[in-house]
Amino acid sequence: MRRFWQQLIRSKEPSQSGVLSSRPSFQTLFSVFKKKKDINQQTLPEEIQTKPLSDAQLVGVNNVTVRYSPVQIGVGTAQSVGKVRDHNEDTLYAFSTILADGDADLILGLYIIADGMGGHQHGEVASNTAIRVIADVVLNRLYLPMLGKSSDGRNEPIHELLESAIREAQYAVTRQAPGGGTTLTAALLIGDMIIIVHIGDSRAYFIYPDGRCQVVTQDHSLVRRLVELGQLTEEEAAVHPQRNVVYRALGQPEPFKPEINTHQVPRPGYILLCSDGLWGVVPETEIFKIIKNAANPAAACHQLVEAANNAGGPDNITAILIQYLP
Repeated sequence: MRRFWQQLIRSKEPSQSGVLSSRPSFQTLFSVFKKKKDINQQTLPEEIQTKPLSDAQLVGVNNVTVRYSPVQIGVGTAQSVGKVRDHNEDTLYAFSTILADGDADLILGLYIIADGMGGHQHGEVASNTAIRVIADVVLNRLYLPMLGKSSDGRNEPIHELLESAIREAQYAVTRQAPGGGTTLTAALLIGDMIIIVHIGDSRAYFIYPDGRCQVVTQDHSLVRRLVELGQLTEEEAAVHPQRNVVYRALGQPEPFKPEINTHQVPRPGYILLCSDGLWGVVPETEIFKIIKNAANPAAACHQLVEAANNAGGPDNITAILIQYLP
């Protein structure tokens, strides 16, 4: 399995920010186990007597951290049409799996949100089509080869696989939803590494326990471009009448290149994917507060959607929250 992942992660331009963290080998764990077993099998002299542990020793024993395997991840999702729109054009997809064989824990997750554009039918068809195509490519050319069910894509670098998936999604959207389009933000989780694929103005955040909400995607929108050029302030962009206009989306006729970036998973922390129906109306300080105080990622997502609706719900709202559990 390790050889498979090493081949899979190869890229013509290796990422500078994301690497799979090392894990203790089975041989190391086995040597510790064997040493303990040998000690337990030794014959102790009969004259040796034991005595109860002191209070200080008991405190030390009770404070020992027990680590379990495999590592678990928590995922929550939520969606709402909002309070203004009469139909939903957002689509979400969440897939998580863990393969543990006693030697290594292989965690694979695929999480996608897409915000359709183009009016009734066109937008919802575009977002749904794009997500189905991306999921199909990743599962058939990444997940199934991992299980030995297919040899397709076994030696294909992940970035190239994702670029191929975007091309296929672009082709499908232009054929099945002519005149429509969609944003797309996807997170491919492999162990401690996460690859973000992004087009449009939905967002991916890394949210840390100290309150930082780091946006790890770039908005491909008109107002964001004007802010970057110094022609608008952040405050002006937030209320600009053309703040929903994007210059890069699946389904557009002009050629484009998606953002594909590799990161280390925030641990401790969260990964949030959301449409502009959430981040556009709920401040980052409130997003952090809700996530921090929620019982779990599912509850957090529902509370985030509720907060967006309480702020007027001017657009469809979609959220996916991922957390590595301690």
